[in-house]
Amino acid sequence: MAVQSATKETGATVLIVDDDGSVRKSLSHIFESAGHRALTASDAPSALRVLHKEACDLVLLDVEMPGVNGLALCRLLRAQAKTKQLPVVMLSASDDENRRVEAFAAGADDYIIKPSTPLELLTRVSAHLETAQRERDLLGSNRELRFLADLGRGLLSAHEPDQVVRRAAGAAYEGANATLCACVLKIGERGTAVCVFDREGSAEGASLIYTERLQGWLESSGSSRSSLIEERDSFFVRDDEHVIEYAAPLRFDGASQGALIVCFDSREDCGETEKRLVDAAAQQAALAAHVSLLYKAARDSSTNLAREVERRTAEAEAQRRFTEMIIDSLPVSLYAIDRDYRIVAWNRNRELGGQGIPKHQVIGRNIFDVLTRQRREVLEREFKQAFKTGKIERIEQETQTAEGETHHWLVSKIPMRGQSDEITHVITVGEDVTARVEANRAIARAEKLAAVGRLAAGVVHEINNPLATISACAEALESRVREGAFDASTEVEDLREYLGLIRSEAFRCKTITNGLLDFSRARAGEHMPVNIPDVITSAGRLVAHQKRGEGIEINIEAADDVFPVLGDEGQLQQAVIALATNAIDAMPDGGRLTLAARNEEGKVVIEVSDTGVGIKSENLTKIFDPFFTTKEVGRGTGLGLAVCYGIVTEHSGRLDVQSTVGVGTTFLISLPAAKVHDGEQRT
Repeated sequence: MAVQSATKETGATVLIVDDDGSVRKSLSHIFESAGHRALTASDAPSALRVLHKEACDLVLLDVEMPGVNGLALCRLLRAQAKTKQLPVVMLSASDDENRRVEAFAAGADDYIIKPSTPLELLTRVSAHLETAQRERDLLGSNRELRFLADLGRGLLSAHEPDQVVRRAAGAAYEGANATLCACVLKIGERGTAVCVFDREGSAEGASLIYTERLQGWLESSGSSRSSLIEERDSFFVRDDEHVIEYAAPLRFDGASQGALIVCFDSREDCGETEKRLVDAAAQQAALAAHVSLLYKAARDSSTNLAREVERRTAEAEAQRRFTEMIIDSLPVSLYAIDRDYRIVAWNRNRELGGQGIPKHQVIGRNIFDVLTRQRREVLEREFKQAFKTGKIERIEQETQTAEGETHHWLVSKIPMRGQSDEITHVITVGEDVTARVEANRAIARAEKLAAVGRLAAGVVHEINNPLATISACAEALESRVREGAFDASTEVEDLREYLGLIRSEAFRCKTITNGLLDFSRARAGEHMPVNIPDVITSAGRLVAHQKRGEGIEINIEAADDVFPVLGDEGQLQQAVIALATNAIDAMPDGGRLTLAARNEEGKVVIEVSDTGVGIKSENLTKIFDPFFTTKEVGRGTGLGLAVCYGIVTEHSGRLDVQSTVGVGTTFLISLPAAKVHDGEQRT
């Protein structure tokens, strides 16, 4: 059956059901004269056929009819969904109260006694038509409100353009009772979101849309308002059966971003209510689409921002690690503190060595709790000075290892300024300048030795001649004393004593001048391959034969594979003997003297060590100076180590010393290894 239509401005459609033809004709005349449309039926079956074909606004029904009477037909109309709300007015010649009750119980809206005046009939019918129209309007409004509420709830959770078009198309498909429904949304320059609900209610894609036709409509001025399309050649949806389309643009901020298209198989199905529903759905979908596009743009921007942040964070982390690698690779000890004296940086060299501390144990700690070996007041004064003046402070320091090695350090306190030019941190850089200090000392020592050598060469011969004369005269006088030439003198014994002193001191001076001559003498000569194990073995035997000390144990340690060196065997032996003699003198109560030789990175190292009294740290820098000695007067000239230093230097070697008071002393002679027979270069 056709559903009731909305009340038209030109009048309503009234169905008159009465078995009396004259009554039908009379009633038709009354309604048509009032501007209404009158349809007639003589019985219940014919009335039902009319209602199936025509949309009626009211049924005027006679109670007394043969067959199915008016009461039964009224019950039937109320039982069907499409005519349940259709106004029904009963006509009856009976004014019986029971009859009235039966009519209203059957579902009648009114009961009019025949005959009635045309004015009464039209007035009462018009009242029911207006009431029905209000109910239809109210139902339509409720339907629209319910539709919009459901659609709004669905679109609230639609964050993606694909979700928006799917929910808008689905809601319009069901809300408008459409045959087909499509929603199309442009997504920038990248494409289009499309959803089509077909006749079975399943979603399809863009294959059912005339894309170019729809695109042309969206770009034209006609898309500024909804369009009712009845020409098949203008349809936007591909389908062979529907006869009408209603397209509502998805407009936001004056631009059409897409369209909501609803298709019907009957023109009557696309009424004003359906149009309003589609227009409202299109407005909500347009807003939701705009929000979804903004959300997508924000999400893409957020994703890009997150990627950029991640990239920059990775770059910053890589730069930080690279900076740390640079700092850790520097051949210096480096750390930094803030104004609260907390450690904020600690490089790799600060972790190494005997005094090294792992980085994770010091970061964030107070510097004075970490560097406990240094006096706090001195360290704090240095930091305060750097923070106060903003100038680089440089301090030279010496440290000594447990093995007795002395290290020289150049410590720099470097202020670091922040953006406000305020000093925020102090960087401390400790550079091991031991090699440089020793090189400078070696240069100074060499220059000093050269100067002394030149002086000795100039004066030795001048001194030796008078000493020879003095010695000869003293010996001649001693001979005459022995022969009795001065026996008559009472001072002969004093003379004999004085002559002995003169002769012994003259010979002691001769020893000194010979040492000076040996020190200053050029040692040029042809260098030959020298077997170092043989040198230290023979030196050990010679020292043992001197019997210079009691309780001295001499150990010789040299492997057979020690490389040969190019040099003068006698001079090298002289140097080893001089070092061994000094070592024995440093062990007055006995001890162990070790003469060793070994290969070490293309060099041959001769080690002369003792377990004697050791050398004080303040004397270590002076022991190679000529005439410097810690021995008693008359027991040494102070030239032995200077001569050794000269011999080693002329052999392109190096002489070093390590000493700890009360533990002992070790002298190390490093000489370049000579080529071996197979041609391998050892230097």
